[in-house]
Amino acid sequence: MSPRRPPTKTPRASSGTKNPYGYSFWEWVAREDPEYVKARQPLSALSIGEGKELSVKYREMVIIGILAFRGRKEGVIAHMRRAIDHGATKRELLEAIQSAAVPGGGPTFSTGAQALMELDRAGVFK
Repeated sequence: MSPRRPPTKTPRASSGTKNPYGYSFWEWVAREDPEYVKARQPLSALSIGEGKELSVKYREMVIIGILAFRGRKEGVIAHMRRAIDHGATKRELLEAIQSAAVPGGGPTFSTGAQALMELDRAGVFK
């Protein structure tokens, strides 16, 4: 098991809520309806924060598999970046995608592999 890395600083939406993935639409939503974003915060913290047993790295891998299944490459990339920030290696991410391909099929693997390849080509793992 890889040691946990401390989380990196993440962008904040204008309402002061964390936006760990850099999705610009959340900044827009925070400006349009800050109460909605504030109400979502506790659920998000429980879902994507440090768990009692599952670290952020592994929680992100679950999310990556689901997003790959849904064909959401941009989401896979964002969540891979956060998994990497929390200690995931290129090999761990590849194995997560390989595992997701069993129930998800070839398109799931293709989406995940393309996202991982894009990060690798961008030099994220150097």
